[in-house]
Amino acid sequence: MKLLRRKEGPSLDSRLAALLEAASLGEGRLAEQAVSSARSVAERAGVRRSLSLDHTVAALAGATGSGKSSLYNALAGEDLATVGVTRPTTSTAQAALWDGQGSGPLLDWLEIPQRHAAASASTPDMSGLVLLDLPDHDSIRLSHRLEVDRLVEMVDLLVWVVDPQKYADAALHERYLRPLAGHREVTVVVLNQVDRLPPQAVDRCVRDLRRLLDDDGLEGVPVLAVSARTGTGLAEFRSLLADRVAHRKAWSARLAADITAAADHLTTYSGRSDADAAGRGAESGRGKRAAEWDRALTAALSEAAGVPLVVEAVAKGHRHRAIVATGWPVTRWARRLRPDPLRRLRIGGIAPAGGSAGRASRELRGRQTGEVVGRTSVPAASAMQRAQVETAIRDVGESAVEGLPGPWAAAVRQAARSRSEDLADAVDRAVATASIDATRRPRWWRAVNVLQWLVFAGMAAGALWLGVLLGMDYLRLPQPPLPTVGDVPWPTVLLVGGALTGVVIAMMSRLAAWAGGRRRARRTARALRAAIGQVGKEHVLDPVEEELDRYARFTDALNRARA
Repeated sequence: MKLLRRKEGPSLDSRLAALLEAASLGEGRLAEQAVSSARSVAERAGVRRSLSLDHTVAALAGATGSGKSSLYNALAGEDLATVGVTRPTTSTAQAALWDGQGSGPLLDWLEIPQRHAAASASTPDMSGLVLLDLPDHDSIRLSHRLEVDRLVEMVDLLVWVVDPQKYADAALHERYLRPLAGHREVTVVVLNQVDRLPPQAVDRCVRDLRRLLDDDGLEGVPVLAVSARTGTGLAEFRSLLADRVAHRKAWSARLAADITAAADHLTTYSGRSDADAAGRGAESGRGKRAAEWDRALTAALSEAAGVPLVVEAVAKGHRHRAIVATGWPVTRWARRLRPDPLRRLRIGGIAPAGGSAGRASRELRGRQTGEVVGRTSVPAASAMQRAQVETAIRDVGESAVEGLPGPWAAAVRQAARSRSEDLADAVDRAVATASIDATRRPRWWRAVNVLQWLVFAGMAAGALWLGVLLGMDYLRLPQPPLPTVGDVPWPTVLLVGGALTGVVIAMMSRLAAWAGGRRRARRTARALRAAIGQVGKEHVLDPVEEELDRYARFTDALNRARA
């Protein structure tokens, strides 16, 4: 027969670690009160787990006149606490111990100076109980109320003692019972002084108290009717305490409830009651809209960075340098008088001097390191372009926060703008870096340049030859025989043919440069958009993604802490 095992939940250690993780992730996003409260719970739990686990600390808490001290004395078997009826007599908490050996460090941590061995300490089933008598929670003295608040957060088992006259006191329910609704497993309510009621009224009071506790969220919490004076119900109360002490689990149940309450507190301050649904919504939105954010932001940044102007300058600059390098030597000097479009924009790392080898090494170094000295001279973005960038960044933030609670939505919006001050410089560096290849000289330029100079040399030789012949004719010297090409002398062929050939080569080179400029402009446009897209990713999208991931880890940690 196959046995079905109950699936165990996460350990207390893992839940504590998850709570601390959630508190750390929520720091700076959520209210400091919630974060510090979660850390205090984790710190308190760590200390309690290191102290005696064989002792269960139960505290009797209640209002003035509820009979806490009388009940405390009745359980201890002797008068340890002074009893008062109309005014508080307990100023500091005191402890009654059943087999208190080893409980000293625990009581030191609780700061309980008065410690007594209970007269009934020999009762075996109560061994390990540490019973505290707390001051009145409604005392006129502030120090008494603060002492109650402190110990209510630290003890393992809370026993609220009420009387028939004040069991419906709003201060008790609103300040203590209702906030401790998650601590049902470590809460007991005792209706004391039932000896003052007619028998038929006891059940009615218990039912009414049960109703009030249910309204507070404390369904299932034990409600006992006792009388410390007559002993009514004390046996049942002792049995309940003995059962809780025997299991040695009250301390862990209390810490588990504290962790759940702290996680719920963080969830409330995060603005969502369902952290798991919020995390799923944020994750889904991130996956669907990331590509849209990237496209819109890259387009706006490219327009503001003057990418169309740079691309046009790349095409024109390529043609300009091609003409300078491959044009007819007789006229190419005129082209040098025109400014290089890329040099004017200080793009591409064009060096004013140093030769092709030095330029090549600088270009290679720039490509390897991604660094370009100086900024470009691309005109600054217009007011409209800057507004488009601001709109794109804002749209990223607004789209990313869809479905997020208020505090985390504010954090995501802030993340989207966190590095916007550096955005303009980063885009400018990206433009300068991505444009380095725009000035690379094609190899055919060198070959055509050599050919042009050879043709020019032939033309010059023909001109010189004709000049010599003209001088000899002027001096009436005999003319040497002239080689001819058909009927045309070689000097004329060299002069005219060289000039025509140089012009033709220059025109063909210009056509090739025009086509090459268009190709280079397209490649540069792609490189610029990729580089600018990377800048947008690093300065806008990555911070947003990190914040969304932080929120997803926060919700996951909360879910693990609340499990």
